[in-house]
Amino acid sequence: MAAGVSGLSAGSRGHFAQGFVPALIAREVLLRRTPLQRGKMLNYLIFSCCMAISAMYELFEFAASAFPGSQGDVWDTQWDMTWRLIGLTCWLPAMSRPQDRALSKLKLRMDKLP
Repeated sequence: MAAGVSGLSAGSRGHFAQGFVPALIAREVLLRRTPLQRGKMLNYLIFSCCMAISAMYELFEFAASAFPGSQGDVWDTQWDMTWRLIGLTCWLPAMSRPQDRALSKLKLRMDKLP
């Protein structure tokens, strides 16, 4: 996000989504494939996993660019990570219960299969 740009650019919206999409996937995988229960440890692992994915992505982006700031903003990486963090922290409290309901419905359907 370049300095002086008002509103959310398409890149900011994309990085916001990159915060919650991995959280959705990580939470489902951890709940369905591990003995973890809902709570602080699960949220911590989701948070850690998503931020690690974001950091890895930014390192790849940095390696592919000629020099820092090649996208027009020397703070591009920090803005990208900040938007991912905001997306993740918005998603966790807002969407955990709806995802739990969807997973319980899925479990009921899976139990009815022959």
